[in-house]
Amino acid sequence: MTLQEFRRNWLTKPIHNWARGAMPRLSETEREALNAGEVWWEAELFTGNPDWKTLRGTAAPALTEEERAFLDGPCRELCDMIGDWQINRLTADLPPEVWDFLRDNGFFGMIIPKEYGGLGFSALAHSEVVRFISTRSLVAAVTVMVPNSLGPGELLLQFGTDAQKDYWLPRLADGRELPAFGLTSDEAGSDAASMVDSGVVCKGEWNGEEVLGLRLNWSKRYITLSPVCTVLGLAFKMRDPDGLLGGDEDIGITCALVPTDLPGVETGRRHIPAGQMFQNGPTTGEDVFVPLDNIIGGPDYAGKGWMMLMSALAAGRGISLPSQGAAATAMAAQTSGAYARIREQFGVPVAKFGGVQEGLGQLAANAYALDGARRLTCAGLDEGRALAVISGIMKAHATYRMRDAVDWAMDIHSGKAVIDGPSNYLGPLYKAVPIGITVEGANILTRSLIIFGQGAVRAHPHLLDEIRALDEDDDAKSLDAFDRAFWGHVGHTTRTLFRALGRAWTGGRFAPAPEAGEVTWIYRRMSRWAAAFALTADFAFLILGGDLKRREMISARLGDVLSELYILSGTVKRWDDEGRQSEDLPLVEFAAQSAFARMGTALDNVLANFPARVAAGLLRAITLPRHAARGPSDKLNARCAELISEATATRERLKGFCHEGCDRDGVRVLLRAFTAVTDCADLGKRLREAEMTIEEAEAAGTLSPAEAEKLREMEDLVAEVVKVDEFDQSELGRFFSEMIPVDQSGAIPPDRRGSASEPQERAS
Repeated sequence: MTLQEFRRNWLTKPIHNWARGAMPRLSETEREALNAGEVWWEAELFTGNPDWKTLRGTAAPALTEEERAFLDGPCRELCDMIGDWQINRLTADLPPEVWDFLRDNGFFGMIIPKEYGGLGFSALAHSEVVRFISTRSLVAAVTVMVPNSLGPGELLLQFGTDAQKDYWLPRLADGRELPAFGLTSDEAGSDAASMVDSGVVCKGEWNGEEVLGLRLNWSKRYITLSPVCTVLGLAFKMRDPDGLLGGDEDIGITCALVPTDLPGVETGRRHIPAGQMFQNGPTTGEDVFVPLDNIIGGPDYAGKGWMMLMSALAAGRGISLPSQGAAATAMAAQTSGAYARIREQFGVPVAKFGGVQEGLGQLAANAYALDGARRLTCAGLDEGRALAVISGIMKAHATYRMRDAVDWAMDIHSGKAVIDGPSNYLGPLYKAVPIGITVEGANILTRSLIIFGQGAVRAHPHLLDEIRALDEDDDAKSLDAFDRAFWGHVGHTTRTLFRALGRAWTGGRFAPAPEAGEVTWIYRRMSRWAAAFALTADFAFLILGGDLKRREMISARLGDVLSELYILSGTVKRWDDEGRQSEDLPLVEFAAQSAFARMGTALDNVLANFPARVAAGLLRAITLPRHAARGPSDKLNARCAELISEATATRERLKGFCHEGCDRDGVRVLLRAFTAVTDCADLGKRLREAEMTIEEAEAAGTLSPAEAEKLREMEDLVAEVVKVDEFDQSELGRFFSEMIPVDQSGAIPPDRRGSASEPQERAS
């Protein structure tokens, strides 16, 4: 008997038998979710010993001349045409000429290849377009975003038949067809498997002929573009009770294309998401017949809808909402820095107040870090990767950071930001934050179940192999595969333990890192925390086993550490890609010190709540031998604040591609005032030292007439910025009274209310 056979039969076999009995078999839905997408840099982080060559060897994403021209041309022109105040308060929709402009310029076909009439943009260009428009109008950004994200276009590109692609993609690209995708239903939100929407195999008439098809019944809600869509991508449970296909009765979740002009389809009613008037509403269908060929991918893809959705989500979710989050964070930093510089209290710019600097520093560093992570994600997507776990990280944490950024911006602007009107550029962002937190997978679910739950299985070097070995039906094959995976896992954990111990007790001083100049220490610290994370994760697998997914708060905190490591990877990658700009170094250091503090807190809380106290004590001694880092110093915070409250090159880099406002939204006059105030800094100092008014200084010759006029123009601009909107009493209340009529008691008429029972009856 060889040593390997002895190990397998006497050591591995009892563990294998126990694990097989303790672990439930994978459901088909779980198996499809695990097979959807792929892993990339997060897998390196999960090893506890990331190979930094992989990160630094990833090509920096770059726009083509055509893509850059689109941003400078159609994107800018679109933003000049629109304003959310008019849309949300007066018209409740984009103007007709804007819809035509979007169609004529290919905004709905960014992801569709040129061979089908689309723009064929890269992931970076797609992201930059969404980011650009989001700095001007959330309504327009969502309208552009949805056809290019999870929906018929992405699903057809990945899974459609040649005939489906040839017919539908050109029509989607030029806007002849406007798509929506129906997933969320009355009884199924995040738990899509519990949907009751059904598709029953039957025979019916299609184009004058009897064909085999599906009788569809559904009730969906929260569907963006549903009120105006011409083709609906529909997720439903497919059944074949009469055995017409010759297989199982319950076929599973399936995706099909449903033209909305078919009998039985109802669209057009609208929801109002947080006061934002992008097209969103319910859709129902009663006994709607479509042929089997309308299944996306054809009949061969019947029952594979969950896998298709997870694969499509891996791409779209990594672009759309992260781009909006990055846009909101950058805009919050730009406008708050400018406003804090021009707004004075007690004769001092509020940007000099420590309380304001605390917020400005976080805004600046978060804008830098989040955009770095966005670009890193786009680089991975442009390499053709389907980043299932990373897309979850980016969706959740980009929108969390957006929320934090907008809250700080509101605090800094104070009364300026709470008075509604066309010149309030923060109000719409603030009101819309919950939308980003909720859609494309609620953040609570994503953080507590998906990022670490799915990431642990997909990204761990050995765990997925162990699970697949245990799921193997053949006992001998199962044992052989488990033996290889299990002992590989043991070796990995042993190495990780010693790495974590050495790096934690030395503060990461000798941890591996590339030569990265002034940020080399950050790479070393990341190696230190990656080892601590990997070891803690392995102990969690060993002790909690399958119960780990039910310990959602522990899972969420471990996911937070993985997310911090990923976002910080994007931060240092950005610093490298942009030529190691020394002016930006405070932002990189702030982001790193904040991330290390949050990682330490997260792991500390994991261990404080770990059910096995002896193991928790051992892990604490290995990974957290000293007090966790406290985060950035006040001095560093103030340096970061100054980078966005003064006219610096860093401030311009943080801005990136964005719309810089117009005369209708208050942003343009804010930026003009900021430029005037910074340009007049020396003149203002001379005036204060002379203790004179402008008129007195001009009369005394302290200021020349041109200098005095420059200061007057500056003061006029500042006054214009500080001013808020006001309305005549007759103007108020008009919008909602027209949109949603109420009776004399103030109640909404019954015919304008949603019904809790009617959709369920239709679905059944």
